[in-house]
Amino acid sequence: MSKVIEVTDKNFEEEVLDSDIPVEVDFWAPWCAPCNVISPIYENLAEEYKDFKFCKMNVDENKQTAMKYRIMSIPMQIFFVNGKKV
Repeated sequence: MSKVIEVTDKNFEEEVLDSDIPVEVDFWAPWCAPCNVISPIYENLAEEYKDFKFCKMNVDENKQTAMKYRIMSIPMQIFFVNGKKV
């Protein structure tokens, strides 16, 4: 079972911004070859680092959040601490 949480425009605030622990978000799309290459690595990191939350957001299905964080190319990872992009 994957430790990576799928986030959407609807639950982004709850899962990422309101999280009590640091969150790494992977912005990706299924057609993106580099995204698919790093996916297993990202899954391994989620298994290894229990003090962090690892999330993925499909930018094709969640354009609002992708636009808010100016995701212009993928894969893109952003780290959040206390609801702030760092």
